[in-house]
Amino acid sequence: TLEKEASLPAKQIEENTIIIKSPIIGVFYPSPSHGAPPFVAEGDIVSAGETVCIVEAMKVMNEIRTETKCKILKVFVSNTRSIQVDDPLFLVLPIAE
Repeated sequence: TLEKEASLPAKQIEENTIIIKSPIIGVFYPSPSHGAPPFVAEGDIVSAGETVCIVEAMKVMNEIRTETKCKILKVFVSNTRSIQVDDPLFLVLPIAE
C-alpha cells in the first residue's frame, strides 16, 4: 500500500495546548493494524515526527505525525470513525527539548 506522510496543521486553542487536526477526509485508525496497540494514548509523551494515527483515504494509509515533542492530553476520535478535514484528532501539550 502506498503511504503518504501527512503534515499536521496545528491550531493553538488555549495557552500552551495545541489541537492536532485531520489534514484530509478519511477513516481514523489509532493503531497500525487490527488488534495492535494504539500508536499513542492519553498521557504519552511523543517525539517530533512520531506517528500518532493513520487516516485512510481512498485505500491509501496516511500516517499522521507530530510536528514537535509533546504530551498527548486527549484523543478525540474513536477507531474507524469517519473524519473530515480539520476535525480535531488530539489535544497536545508541546514540550521544550
